Amino acid sequence: MRRNHWVMAVLLSGVIFTVLGLANTSTNEPFLPGESPLPPPTQTEGEEAYEKVVAVLSHKRCVNCHPSGDRPRQGEDSHIHNFNVQRGPDNHGMAAVKCQTCHQEENNNLSGVPGAPEWHLAPLKMKWEGLTKSEIARSILNPENNGGRTLEETVHHLTEHPLVLWAWEPGVDASGNPREKPPVPVDEYIEAVKTWAAAGTPIPED
Repeated sequence: MRRNHWVMAVLLSGVIFTVLGLANTSTNEPFLPGESPLPPPTQTEGEEAYEKVVAVLSHKRCVNCHPSGDRPRQGEDSHIHNFNVQRGPDNHGMAAVKCQTCHQEENNNLSGVPGAPEWHLAPLKMKWEGLTKSEIARSILNPENNGGRTLEETVHHLTEHPLVLWAWEPGVDASGNPREKPPVPVDEYIEAVKTWAAAGTPIPED
């Protein structure tokens, strides 16, 4: 009888370890190419994921700071920034009107001035204003444009940098009206970035 109890305990332990093993390999967490123990996403899945990514990157919350010229844009209508704000030599504004003069590390909902860590204008090489979705993808992946980032570093930047994630916590304008958020929820966007990378960053046609 005691031997039967021992056999049952061994069998039960095997079942538990098997279930745990399956649970660990059935995760939906996206990986970079070659990292996942599961088959990578297909090209179609990667292209579908990028459609979500570019829906965010082409939204005003991103494009206002990725303009095609030397002046940022602002507001829901993406008008030229007030006070004649200019890019400056380091993308942080000119001496008299540095970005940090008004934009602090968090939103000021009393004045309506948005804020996040490292608030600044994107380098001109990373302009997205006026680009097609395929041109934005190629620019993101081009080390000459993206600051020399690897794919892993690019994914990290797009999914974890506080200034990027600010788009989903944009605060209110000077009238107290909530700013529009990107059309894709932040968790879905982050998953889409990682899925696109895991699929080999396929670039859909415009």
